[in-house]
Amino acid sequence: MADLGDLLAQLPDGDRALLQRLHRGLLSPPLPGRAAQQTMAPRLRGEYGAPPADARRAAVLALLFPADGGLRLLYIQRTSPRRDRHAGQISFPGGSVDAGDPDTESTALRELEEEVGVPATAVTVLGAITPLYIPVSNFLVDPYVGYAPQLPPLRLQASEVARTLTVGVADLLEPTARRRGNRKLTTGLTLPDTPYWSVGPEEIWGATAMMTAEIVALLSD
Repeated sequence: MADLGDLLAQLPDGDRALLQRLHRGLLSPPLPGRAAQQTMAPRLRGEYGAPPADARRAAVLALLFPADGGLRLLYIQRTSPRRDRHAGQISFPGGSVDAGDPDTESTALRELEEEVGVPATAVTVLGAITPLYIPVSNFLVDPYVGYAPQLPPLRLQASEVARTLTVGVADLLEPTARRRGNRKLTTGLTLPDTPYWSVGPEEIWGATAMMTAEIVALLSD
């Protein structure tokens, strides 16, 4: 893991300022938290209190890296096995906590390497945003934000990842990136009037859109 100050020195002024703002926000509570996440929550999700005691633990890693003239976020699209409640959805790399993981940050880094081939040694973890409970699968997710000075060649875990995609931070900061519309699930159910991020051909909604909203709030502060 490289020194963050050295990594920031390599960036253009605008990108360096964005990452510094994000890093300060992650280390200076209170976080934007649920208020930011709820701006992109599906209407049918409702408000949830404390997660149930039997909630399964998971972690994800939102990876920032410079490319194409600016900072970008790495996402994956999951494969579509039958009976998987998150089949085909766009998400951050991540997954369930294993018994051998010392903490959820280790889970996020391990899953990043397993799913897309980015080694933990290539990532500087900037901090964590607010944990998010996902009722449909009973997961309590710890989301972490990391930075890599470059994205290495990716190796996709074929059983889990259909493809990767990247979205520009500058595009997410545009007000027009936030939209609403009907979202159709793989089960055939349609969620009406659902907020989502729209950048180019990519549309991101659900729990990942909620986590993205908190990151955008930190970048916009």
